[in-house]
Amino acid sequence: MKATVIGGGLAGCEAAWQLAKRNIEVTLIEMKPKKMTPAHHLDLFGELVCSNSLRADTLENGAGLLKAEMRLLGSLVTECADATKVPAGGALAVDRVGFAQMMTDKIRSNPYITVVEDEVTEIPEEGCVVVATGPLTSDALSQNIGEFFGNGYMYFYDAAAPIVTYESIDHSKVFKKARYDKGTADYINCPMNKEQYQAFYQALTTAETAKLKEFENDKVFEGCMPVEVMAKRGEDTLTFGPLKPVGLDHPETGEKYYAVVQLRQDDKDGTLYNIVGFQTHLTFPEQKRVFSMIPGLENADFMRYGVMHRNTYIHSPGVLTATYETIKRKGLFFAGQMTGVEGYVESASSGIVAGINAARYLEGKEPVIFPTTTATGALGNYISTFAGKDFQPMNINFGIIDGLTERIKNKRERYGKISERALSVMQEWIEREL
Repeated sequence: MKATVIGGGLAGCEAAWQLAKRNIEVTLIEMKPKKMTPAHHLDLFGELVCSNSLRADTLENGAGLLKAEMRLLGSLVTECADATKVPAGGALAVDRVGFAQMMTDKIRSNPYITVVEDEVTEIPEEGCVVVATGPLTSDALSQNIGEFFGNGYMYFYDAAAPIVTYESIDHSKVFKKARYDKGTADYINCPMNKEQYQAFYQALTTAETAKLKEFENDKVFEGCMPVEVMAKRGEDTLTFGPLKPVGLDHPETGEKYYAVVQLRQDDKDGTLYNIVGFQTHLTFPEQKRVFSMIPGLENADFMRYGVMHRNTYIHSPGVLTATYETIKRKGLFFAGQMTGVEGYVESASSGIVAGINAARYLEGKEPVIFPTTTATGALGNYISTFAGKDFQPMNINFGIIDGLTERIKNKRERYGKISERALSVMQEWIEREL
């Protein structure tokens, strides 16, 4: 039995890993380093192109629940993330290069996986195939996928945040603290008074953005919006979003601030920090000028500027099942952000489900649909059954997971109960079905 997986990102690696665990020979085709995308810089699998955070790791959060389920399913991504994590309070953040290197080593050393470095321009016409080429799918393959699905192929714009060096931060103007002192004080906080914020806001909203000549418009995804686009929605929008000062009073003086910019550790050694929530498509000179207005970053050395790129995704309802298999052709699966799941862990989760079901297809078994009481099953259900007019990529959240029969007013307690039930259901389901 043999399968082909196209794409060496989080979803593709997870799909290949699940197939290999079931002793199925996998050909994993990745176009890097032969051909790179505008957002990729490493010749490694599982490269994180935006944040280095896999978001919250507590069971009162949807992303935390999803990671817990992935661990039960033998996820490669969570294994590598847990081994390369860096301080990030209650979140699971990783050393970006260390994580990708471990992913690469695991994939390349697996005896059931053969890596081919080449660009795929068309969906293979035969065999069991998992397409996990991500939102930055090459033009030729993207066109071919569009032709396969017809009008159900869409796009939005995504953006990555800049990274600065730790030593270039003016530490006399910043402080370390976790919001509300929950967890360890792993974030560097750059506080602003009202006058500083208003000057920054004015500069940000009038700064020059990079030209998007090859695209028709500047459609953006709400979950990863460029900071300057968010700012233009209103002067105080940022202070209720990424610059929210609540819970970030000065740890020694108790001083309160009008706005606070947070920096999160980006590598294992703590030499690099990314500016949280500052995904952007300002020009590089403008990023240097405007972001240097942030207290503590006046002389910051930018190791990477923010970039904006096009994310392509499928209008999955009506064309994909909850197993991520195409309705049009059995044995052909799609996985990752191109299916309409948004985020690192969501993409990886879809790869796990696609890989498991690709293996079952080859083994002549019935596909398995994960329960909608679990985060894993809720994502598959969302992308395959959404009935609204405006289907957009979705992060995992408790709103799409089946609710409880009992009414619990306290949100934290309610989410904890949903997670407890989900993990119990998942464990029983794995023992029975897998």
